[in-house]
Amino acid sequence: RLKARQHYALAIFQSIEYADEHGQMQLSNFFTFMLENYSRARKEDPELVSRLFESTFQDIKDRQEYVGLIDVPDSYEGPRLEFPLTFTDINHLLEAFKQQQILHAHYVLEVLFETRKLLKHMPNFTHVKTSPSKEITVCGKFQSKIVKLIFKCLMNGLPSGNNPYVFNGDFVDRGSNSVEVLMILLVSFLVYPNDLHLNRGNHEDFMMNMRYGFTREILFKYKLHGKKILQILEEVYTLLPIGTIIDNEILVIHGGISESTDLNLLHHLERSKMRSVLMPPVSINRGHATDSKKSKGDISVTSSGKVKSNGFPSQQLSKHEWEQVVDILWSDPRGRKGCYPNTSRGGGCYFGPDVTSKILNKYQLKMLIRSHECKHDGYEICHDGKVITIFSASNYYEEGSNRGAYIRLSYGMNPRFFQYRVTSSTCMSPLHQRVHAMETSAIRILKERIISRKTDLMHAFQLRDHSRSGKISIAQWAFSMESILGLNLPWRSLSLRLVNIDENGNVDYMSSFQDVHIEKPVKEVQSTLIETLYRYRSDLQIIFNVIDSDHSGLISMEEFRAMWKLFRTHYSVDIDDSQVDELANIMDLNKDGSIDFNEFLKAFHVVHKYEKLNTSNAKFANYK
Repeated sequence: RLKARQHYALAIFQSIEYADEHGQMQLSNFFTFMLENYSRARKEDPELVSRLFESTFQDIKDRQEYVGLIDVPDSYEGPRLEFPLTFTDINHLLEAFKQQQILHAHYVLEVLFETRKLLKHMPNFTHVKTSPSKEITVCGKFQSKIVKLIFKCLMNGLPSGNNPYVFNGDFVDRGSNSVEVLMILLVSFLVYPNDLHLNRGNHEDFMMNMRYGFTREILFKYKLHGKKILQILEEVYTLLPIGTIIDNEILVIHGGISESTDLNLLHHLERSKMRSVLMPPVSINRGHATDSKKSKGDISVTSSGKVKSNGFPSQQLSKHEWEQVVDILWSDPRGRKGCYPNTSRGGGCYFGPDVTSKILNKYQLKMLIRSHECKHDGYEICHDGKVITIFSASNYYEEGSNRGAYIRLSYGMNPRFFQYRVTSSTCMSPLHQRVHAMETSAIRILKERIISRKTDLMHAFQLRDHSRSGKISIAQWAFSMESILGLNLPWRSLSLRLVNIDENGNVDYMSSFQDVHIEKPVKEVQSTLIETLYRYRSDLQIIFNVIDSDHSGLISMEEFRAMWKLFRTHYSVDIDDSQVDELANIMDLNKDGSIDFNEFLKAFHVVHKYEKLNTSNAKFANYK
């Protein structure tokens, strides 16, 4: 029974994680729609077009412009780095981060500039050789798990010429120590560039960072210089290799493949043009059939629909190239044959064992190692042993939810798997306590998902409640939950934890919303509007952050209204504009015509009647 409860909790965590990623991927369609319509709504704003779809890298000045003007005061007590970096600097960082010290912005920028210089000379795929006497360690995603990274390094040995590593993407987001994880990896890379290999993951993406926490972390820790760090970091992401090939027979990539994966093309495309998976190649039709329209920002929209900066070559990949990279970063293996859309995540594809065999045979490879999915045991082998998923973040969702693992490989030898589970306490709590904590946290976030769709769910329930008794069958309740929430969960089994069921097996459907509600910043605001803003708060925050190019946290009322109208139209949100206008005016507390949109969105939060927010709940907040 405990294992079944653990399985259901993991299913909730994963379903909501993938649903959020699906929503994130759908933003790419909105940004294209916004490019086509925002200028019209705002009486032409070419700077937004440039901000969204044109690289800002040419605006990044030389190293002196960024680093030379930032002094490290004598009073600074954190770690100090000496360039060129050595093994000693890695140890200094590890010790400092154990003591929860923060690396000064001067050193963060120095590391990023040095990394950028080195990455510019690297190929899209790093080729690595092993031997029976020289193994290589492959790690999956850590995502801000600083304790896990330090633990693993101490257990398996720090990177060195005799102890090489491949870190397979997703170094940042989901936690409060992404800066520290990234700095350890990049400093180690600078010390051992031939022995530590970094692959790009789907979270090495500035748009993903806006939703999943890394942008907030940087701006919080580096209030004065956060914008500079974010600018150079965005370019570093685009320069990361997209894969590693070990001994010409093992392909290591973050996500997966598709039936159309072309490794020859992937070897030669300009990876630096892949700014974000949410920024697909833009095709625009503004009614200019022949001439290109030149704007104040030197942006041209050509007759073929390409956006170009005058005087610069095209800064976009072709649509086919972009799709190839998306598949590499986002796809997942499945047991079913063929290649079909990844409906859970909204990007990449699901690929079957036949696709794996086809691609591996085509390029004379024997195995694919990938990450991207949390696995209960830290790893999983599928497709007749040809695909290995490796996941290195133990306790990813909650304490005890999963083990972490890494692989050691050497030429001619079978892979060796090492599992671990890191706990903050001296001894691990009993299984029933770990399952209870997981289950409580999972039910909590599921209830928040449910309350955000209360109006839609009530409508679905009432359609099936022909006698207006307030009750429907469990089957009807489960069907309604799945059709509205789309989470593919075992609703019948979960009903015992979510609703009240009478002796006849009928569900009191109002109990679906018991003990939880969305706090209203203003009592007069309609519930439908509150639910909508709460449900889309992460999407709206990303959109507003894109508009807010100077990271001030403020947008004008005019920008707010124009963006909301586009958002409502694109997402088919049935909310009257006047309601949003009224709410925005109320939230403009000092009546200066601008809104602090981060505070605006924080005003909409879920209150759990009988639960206090504890440490484990707070930890999971970054997954929403």
